Amino acid sequence: MMKEGTIVRITGPVVTSEGLEGAKMFDVVRVGQLGLVGEVIKLEGSRAVLQIYEDTTGLRPGEKVVNTGQALSVELGPGLLTSIYDGIQRPLNVLKEKSGDFISRGLVIPALDEAKKWEFVPTKKSGDKVSQGEIIGTVQETQLVSHKIMIPPGVSGELKEIKGGKFTIREAVARVKTPSGEVDIFLASKWRVRTPRPISRKLPPDTPLLTGQRVFDTFFPVAKGGTAAIPGPFGSGKTVSQQQLAKWSDSRIIVYVGCGERGNEMTEVLATFPELEDPRSKRPLMERTILVANTSNMPVAAREASIYTGITIAEYYRDMGYDVALMADSTSRWAEALREISGRLEEMPGEEGYPAYLGSRLAEFYERSGKVVALSPEERIGSVTVVGAVSPPGGDFSEPVSQNTLRVTRVFWALDASLAARRHFPSINWLTSYSLYTDDLRAWYQQAVGRDFPDMRTEALGILQKEAELQDIVQLVGYDALPESEKGVMDLAKMIREDYLQQSAYDPVDTYTSVRKQYLMMKTILEFGKMEAEAIKSGAQAVQIAGLPVKTRIARIKWTPEDQTEALVQEIGNEMKQQFGAVVQEVKV
Repeated sequence: MMKEGTIVRITGPVVTSEGLEGAKMFDVVRVGQLGLVGEVIKLEGSRAVLQIYEDTTGLRPGEKVVNTGQALSVELGPGLLTSIYDGIQRPLNVLKEKSGDFISRGLVIPALDEAKKWEFVPTKKSGDKVSQGEIIGTVQETQLVSHKIMIPPGVSGELKEIKGGKFTIREAVARVKTPSGEVDIFLASKWRVRTPRPISRKLPPDTPLLTGQRVFDTFFPVAKGGTAAIPGPFGSGKTVSQQQLAKWSDSRIIVYVGCGERGNEMTEVLATFPELEDPRSKRPLMERTILVANTSNMPVAAREASIYTGITIAEYYRDMGYDVALMADSTSRWAEALREISGRLEEMPGEEGYPAYLGSRLAEFYERSGKVVALSPEERIGSVTVVGAVSPPGGDFSEPVSQNTLRVTRVFWALDASLAARRHFPSINWLTSYSLYTDDLRAWYQQAVGRDFPDMRTEALGILQKEAELQDIVQLVGYDALPESEKGVMDLAKMIREDYLQQSAYDPVDTYTSVRKQYLMMKTILEFGKMEAEAIKSGAQAVQIAGLPVKTRIARIKWTPEDQTEALVQEIGNEMKQQFGAVVQEVKV
């Protein structure tokens, strides 16, 4: 039976109620005449403090509060893919039909279509022994993804009944006889968002998440099941970088959470994603994507829920054995929501007003990533890779959200406003960014790409570092005063920056580069650098080498289609030998 209480105090999205006897932390409540959705976040004797996920305008003391007795949960089942939800998993397209362009308060809508029938194909038969996490059948959710129907955690026993055919998510497809009784299995199930889904064990991160973005894959790779932070000031390209990762990464499922982002940015995502084509299957990208939209003008408390909604959905598909990439844009807005709620609760503030538990909340979120063996009798491996954008005020990476994020993530992609101002995109600063996965992934790159690929990466980063040191000298004495060998280093670094690191998200060829093409491009540029160094040792001038026609051809490799790259690189290799040979010959004469 639902317990009722009354409102005694309202402070923005935080409401204090009295009389909710037996209430537990994180119970979902319905507040006021409209039945606004909220959650218990603090218990003080007979009083319960609630955070409301909807606008509290017009709410009055004395109105009733009803405790549902259930924790905030998401519905997991066929129909998640292609959907666009708000922070508490209400489908935005259905909300629009029911309430117009502005969301009516108190609307509770099922997350999944309850009328649609799905074709269920059993993979088990009556009498089979089944245990938690085991797959008993499949539903073709979209043309790209087969949805695995699993035995819920905590349920094991004998399949008393299982049937194939067309079912809604509310119709039982199987029945399991357990020691404590019989349990019906449906196509959909619920899971509490604040509780990580159970796994058998975690595995080491040994496979990269290939993104087709050269600065990520070559210099600062993230592993499947890894964590990455992409902080940067306004206008530096956080959202475009995350959208590129969502479009091109080799994850099977994409969960994109727009947490507190500006409405126009989220509108662009919602408008463009349904029109995008999956580069591998040529099907619509939305067939393997779930969007959670919680814009900055939506109630602030729902931002916190949106992050947990996204990660719980990601874990569900991970348990099926899929690689999932979660894009959280941006965790700074989530932290701001924590700060506002904490202030309303009159808690002791930490650094810059953020709550003292900011670090632990961020750690809890990022620790739900990982490459895992799912909870199942068979060895089923899946992963959740989390990429969190951070929006530090004024681009100050020393602020609490950035610093606490860096403590728990292993990849730091530092966006630089000065690079963005020079139209260098992706504007990742190669001097301050890092990846702690490079040693874990070394063996994969050596085996799958080339034995010398990790060493080439180290060499290229060393050249860029040397250029940064020489820039200080150039500022003092000018480029012409440098020795010829150091002019060669500057020229080679410029090639790496402009011909390799710069990448256009809008060019149909340059937007994605396979790891094989990246290897060929980098090998060609470094080979040019070695020949240049040898020519300078022989007495050639850097200015002679700068005018070689082959440099222009190297610059055009990135705009060359994948199937023509090998032939072009071979031609360029022959041209380099001829042109450098001619330069050295000229010097000797």
